[in-house]
Amino acid sequence: MIDKLAFVHPDAKIGNNVTIGPWSYVGPGVEIGDDCWLSSHVVVKGPSVIGKGNKIFQFASVGEDCQDKKYAGEPTRLIMGDNNVIRESVTIHRGTTQDKGETVIGSNNLFMAYVHIAHDCVIGNNVIMSNSASIAGHVHVGDFAILGGLTGVHQFVHIGAHAFTAGYSLILQDVPPFVMASGQPAIPRGLNSEGMKRRGFSKESQLAVRRAYKTIYRKGLTADEAIAALSEETDDEQVKLMADFVSQSNRGIIR
Repeated sequence: MIDKLAFVHPDAKIGNNVTIGPWSYVGPGVEIGDDCWLSSHVVVKGPSVIGKGNKIFQFASVGEDCQDKKYAGEPTRLIMGDNNVIRESVTIHRGTTQDKGETVIGSNNLFMAYVHIAHDCVIGNNVIMSNSASIAGHVHVGDFAILGGLTGVHQFVHIGAHAFTAGYSLILQDVPPFVMASGQPAIPRGLNSEGMKRRGFSKESQLAVRRAYKTIYRKGLTADEAIAALSEETDDEQVKLMADFVSQSNRGIIR
Protein backbone atom coordinates (compact mmCIF):
# COMPACT_ATOMS: atom_id res chain seq x y z
CA MET A 1 0.00 0.00 0.00
CA ILE A 2 1.32 3.41 -1.00
CA ASP A 3 -0.25 6.20 1.02
CA LYS A 4 -1.81 8.96 -1.06
CA LEU A 5 0.40 11.48 0.75
CA ALA A 6 3.64 9.67 -0.20
CA PHE A 7 5.64 10.66 -3.28
CA VAL A 8 6.99 7.83 -5.44
CA HIS A 9 8.81 8.86 -8.59
CA PRO A 10 7.45 7.29 -11.79
CA ASP A 11 10.88 5.80 -12.54
CA ALA A 12 11.08 4.00 -9.18
CA LYS A 13 10.46 0.25 -9.21
CA ILE A 14 8.29 -0.99 -6.36
CA GLY A 15 7.84 -4.69 -5.62
CA ASN A 16 4.78 -6.55 -4.40
CA ASN A 17 3.19 -6.04 -0.99
CA VAL A 18 5.21 -2.89 -0.24
CA THR A 19 3.93 -0.34 2.28
CA ILE A 20 4.99 3.31 1.96
CA GLY A 21 3.69 5.68 4.62
CA PRO A 22 2.54 9.29 4.32
CA TRP A 23 5.05 12.02 3.51
CA SER A 24 7.68 9.50 2.48
CA TYR A 25 9.75 10.15 -0.66
CA VAL A 26 11.05 7.52 -3.07
CA GLY A 27 13.17 9.06 -5.80
CA PRO A 28 14.18 8.11 -9.33
CA GLY A 29 16.55 5.19 -9.74
CA VAL A 30 15.25 3.42 -6.62
CA GLU A 31 14.28 -0.26 -6.64
CA ILE A 32 12.41 -1.60 -3.61
CA GLY A 33 11.87 -5.35 -3.29
CA ASP A 34 8.80 -7.27 -2.18
CA ASP A 35 7.37 -7.03 1.34
CA CYS A 36 9.25 -3.89 2.37
CA TRP A 37 7.72 -1.48 4.86
CA LEU A 38 8.48 2.23 4.91
CA SER A 39 7.04 4.31 7.73
CA SER A 40 6.04 7.94 7.31
CA HIS A 41 8.68 10.60 6.56
CA VAL A 42 11.21 8.19 5.04
CA VAL A 43 13.50 9.39 2.23
CA VAL A 44 15.00 6.89 -0.23
CA LYS A 45 17.10 8.26 -3.07
CA GLY A 46 18.90 6.50 -5.89
CA PRO A 47 20.47 4.88 -7.63
CA SER A 48 19.62 2.40 -4.85
CA VAL A 49 18.59 -1.24 -4.83
CA ILE A 50 16.69 -2.24 -1.69
CA GLY A 51 16.05 -5.97 -1.27
CA LYS A 52 13.05 -7.80 0.17
CA GLY A 53 11.44 -7.53 3.59
CA ASN A 54 13.29 -4.45 4.81
CA LYS A 55 11.69 -2.22 7.47
CA ILE A 56 12.60 1.47 7.41
CA PHE A 57 11.35 3.70 10.21
CA GLN A 58 10.49 7.38 10.22
CA PHE A 59 13.00 10.09 9.38
CA ALA A 60 15.55 7.63 7.98
CA SER A 61 17.53 8.88 4.98
CA VAL A 62 18.61 6.03 2.72
CA GLY A 63 20.71 6.37 -0.43
CA GLU A 64 21.48 10.08 -0.10
CA ASP A 65 24.49 11.77 -1.72
CA CYS A 66 27.60 11.31 0.38
CA GLN A 67 29.33 14.04 2.37
CA ASP A 68 32.74 13.50 0.78
CA LYS A 69 33.85 16.86 -0.62
CA LYS A 70 35.33 15.11 -3.66
CA TYR A 71 31.91 13.83 -4.67
CA ALA A 72 30.80 15.58 -7.86
CA GLY A 73 27.38 14.07 -8.46
CA GLU A 74 28.47 10.82 -10.10
CA PRO A 75 25.72 8.13 -10.29
CA THR A 76 27.01 5.92 -7.49
CA ARG A 77 24.85 3.29 -5.80
CA LEU A 78 23.56 1.81 -2.59
CA ILE A 79 22.91 -1.93 -2.60
CA MET A 80 21.00 -3.45 0.31
CA GLY A 81 20.02 -7.06 0.94
CA ASP A 82 16.95 -8.46 2.66
CA ASN A 83 15.24 -8.26 6.06
CA ASN A 84 17.18 -5.33 7.46
CA VAL A 85 15.68 -3.11 10.16
CA ILE A 86 16.56 0.56 9.84
CA ARG A 87 15.34 2.54 12.82
CA GLU A 88 14.56 6.21 13.30
CA SER A 89 16.84 8.88 11.79
CA VAL A 90 19.41 6.46 10.38
CA THR A 91 21.48 7.91 7.52
CA ILE A 92 22.99 5.72 4.79
CA HIS A 93 24.97 7.28 1.94
CA ARG A 94 25.82 5.99 -1.53
CA GLY A 95 29.39 5.30 -2.66
CA THR A 96 32.02 7.36 -4.48
CA THR A 97 34.09 6.86 -7.60
CA GLN A 98 37.22 6.97 -5.43
CA ASP A 99 36.25 3.43 -4.35
CA LYS A 100 33.98 0.93 -6.13
CA GLY A 101 31.14 3.42 -6.37
CA GLU A 102 28.89 1.38 -4.09
CA THR A 103 27.84 1.24 -0.48
CA VAL A 104 26.90 -2.39 0.17
CA ILE A 105 24.77 -3.72 3.02
CA GLY A 106 23.96 -7.39 3.49
CA SER A 107 20.91 -8.97 5.09
CA ASN A 108 19.33 -9.38 8.54
CA ASN A 109 21.07 -6.36 10.03
CA LEU A 110 19.74 -4.06 12.75
CA PHE A 111 20.67 -0.38 12.60
CA MET A 112 19.29 1.35 15.68
CA ALA A 113 18.26 5.00 15.87
CA TYR A 114 20.69 7.69 14.62
CA VAL A 115 23.21 5.25 13.16
CA HIS A 116 25.31 6.71 10.33
CA ILE A 117 26.76 4.61 7.49
CA ALA A 118 29.01 6.67 5.24
CA HIS A 119 29.97 6.29 1.60
CA ASP A 120 31.59 3.12 0.27
CA CYS A 121 31.04 1.10 3.45
CA VAL A 122 30.60 -2.66 3.19
CA ILE A 123 28.51 -4.32 5.89
CA GLY A 124 27.95 -8.06 6.08
CA ASN A 125 25.01 -9.99 7.49
CA ASN A 126 23.48 -10.13 10.98
CA VAL A 127 25.32 -7.00 12.12
CA ILE A 128 23.98 -4.86 14.97
CA MET A 129 24.86 -1.18 15.16
CA SER A 130 23.50 0.32 18.37
CA ASN A 131 22.14 3.83 18.78
CA SER A 132 24.28 6.61 17.29
CA ALA A 133 27.11 4.32 16.19
CA SER A 134 28.81 5.93 13.19
CA ILE A 135 31.16 4.49 10.60
CA ALA A 136 33.17 6.74 8.29
CA GLY A 137 33.83 6.17 4.60
CA HIS A 138 35.21 2.89 3.26
CA VAL A 139 34.72 0.98 6.53
CA HIS A 140 34.08 -2.78 6.33
CA VAL A 141 32.09 -4.60 9.03
CA GLY A 142 32.03 -8.40 9.10
CA ASP A 143 29.13 -10.76 9.76
CA PHE A 144 27.64 -10.83 13.27
CA ALA A 145 29.73 -7.89 14.47
CA ILE A 146 28.16 -5.68 17.14
CA LEU A 147 28.97 -1.98 17.51
CA GLY A 148 27.96 -0.48 20.84
CA GLY A 149 26.13 2.81 21.14
CA LEU A 150 28.06 5.92 20.09
CA THR A 151 30.93 3.86 18.68
CA GLY A 152 32.91 5.93 16.19
CA VAL A 153 34.90 4.17 13.47
CA HIS A 154 37.67 5.89 11.50
CA GLN A 155 37.60 5.74 7.71
CA PHE A 156 39.07 2.63 6.03
CA VAL A 157 38.95 0.59 9.25
CA HIS A 158 37.89 -3.05 9.00
CA ILE A 159 35.97 -4.74 11.81
CA GLY A 160 36.08 -8.53 11.72
CA ALA A 161 33.25 -11.02 11.94
CA HIS A 162 31.84 -11.60 15.44
CA ALA A 163 33.81 -8.65 16.84
CA PHE A 164 32.27 -6.48 19.56
CA THR A 165 32.87 -2.82 20.40
CA ALA A 166 31.73 -1.31 23.68
CA GLY A 167 29.72 1.88 23.85
CA TYR A 168 31.60 5.17 23.26
CA SER A 169 34.53 3.32 21.67
CA LEU A 170 36.78 5.15 19.21
CA ILE A 171 38.05 2.66 16.63
CA LEU A 172 41.17 3.89 14.83
CA GLN A 173 42.61 0.57 13.66
CA ASP A 174 41.28 -2.79 12.51
CA VAL A 175 39.52 -5.06 15.00
CA PRO A 176 40.18 -8.77 14.32
CA PRO A 177 37.35 -11.32 14.28
CA PHE A 178 35.97 -12.37 17.68
CA VAL A 179 37.82 -9.58 19.51
CA MET A 180 36.12 -7.25 21.98
CA ALA A 181 37.33 -3.65 21.96
CA SER A 182 36.69 -0.59 24.07
CA GLY A 183 38.32 2.71 24.92
CA GLN A 184 39.30 6.01 23.31
CA PRO A 185 41.19 4.92 21.34
CA ALA A 186 39.95 1.36 21.59
CA ILE A 187 42.23 -1.47 22.66
CA PRO A 188 41.57 -5.23 22.78
CA ARG A 189 39.66 -6.39 25.85
CA GLY A 190 39.46 -10.13 25.28
CA LEU A 191 37.24 -12.35 23.17
CA ASN A 192 33.55 -12.25 22.38
CA SER A 193 33.19 -15.63 24.07
CA GLU A 194 29.50 -15.23 24.80
CA GLY A 195 28.82 -14.47 21.16
CA MET A 196 30.68 -17.62 20.11
CA LYS A 197 28.62 -19.71 22.51
CA ARG A 198 25.34 -18.23 21.31
CA ARG A 199 26.22 -18.89 17.68
CA GLY A 200 27.05 -22.52 18.29
CA PHE A 201 30.79 -22.67 17.84
CA SER A 202 32.25 -25.91 19.13
CA LYS A 203 34.22 -25.95 22.37
CA GLU A 204 37.28 -26.99 20.38
CA SER A 205 36.95 -23.98 18.09
CA GLN A 206 36.40 -21.65 21.04
CA LEU A 207 39.56 -22.97 22.68
CA ALA A 208 41.53 -22.59 19.45
CA VAL A 209 40.39 -18.98 19.08
CA ARG A 210 41.32 -18.29 22.72
CA ARG A 211 44.84 -19.61 22.06
CA ALA A 212 45.04 -17.55 18.88
CA TYR A 213 44.14 -14.41 20.81
CA LYS A 214 46.98 -15.10 23.25
CA THR A 215 49.37 -15.61 20.34
CA ILE A 216 48.39 -12.30 18.77
CA TYR A 217 48.22 -10.22 21.92
CA ARG A 218 50.02 -11.87 24.83
CA LYS A 219 53.33 -13.16 23.47
CA GLY A 220 54.90 -9.90 22.37
CA LEU A 221 54.95 -10.94 18.70
CA THR A 222 54.78 -8.70 15.69
CA ALA A 223 51.82 -9.20 13.36
CA ASP A 224 53.95 -11.20 10.90
CA GLU A 225 55.34 -13.37 13.68
CA ALA A 226 51.86 -13.99 15.05
CA ILE A 227 50.56 -15.01 11.63
CA ALA A 228 53.41 -17.47 11.20
CA ALA A 229 52.82 -18.92 14.67
CA LEU A 230 49.09 -19.33 14.07
CA SER A 231 49.69 -21.28 10.87
CA GLU A 232 51.76 -23.77 12.87
CA GLU A 233 49.42 -24.06 15.86
CA THR A 234 46.16 -25.26 14.31
CA ASP A 235 44.13 -25.71 11.15
CA ASP A 236 40.92 -24.47 12.81
CA GLU A 237 38.83 -22.44 10.33
CA GLN A 238 38.10 -19.65 12.80
CA VAL A 239 41.78 -19.23 13.61
CA LYS A 240 42.49 -19.11 9.88
CA LEU A 241 39.87 -16.36 9.64
CA MET A 242 41.74 -14.39 12.33
CA ALA A 243 45.14 -14.98 10.72
CA ASP A 244 43.91 -13.94 7.26
CA PHE A 245 42.36 -10.80 8.71
CA VAL A 246 45.59 -9.77 10.44
CA SER A 247 47.68 -10.50 7.34
CA GLN A 248 45.39 -8.40 5.14
CA SER A 249 45.12 -5.43 7.51
CA ASN A 250 46.24 -2.16 5.95
CA ARG A 251 45.79 0.08 8.98
CA GLY A 252 47.20 -2.40 11.48
CA ILE A 253 45.19 -4.06 14.22
CA ILE A 254 44.26 -2.52 17.55
CA ARG A 255 46.87 -3.14 20.27
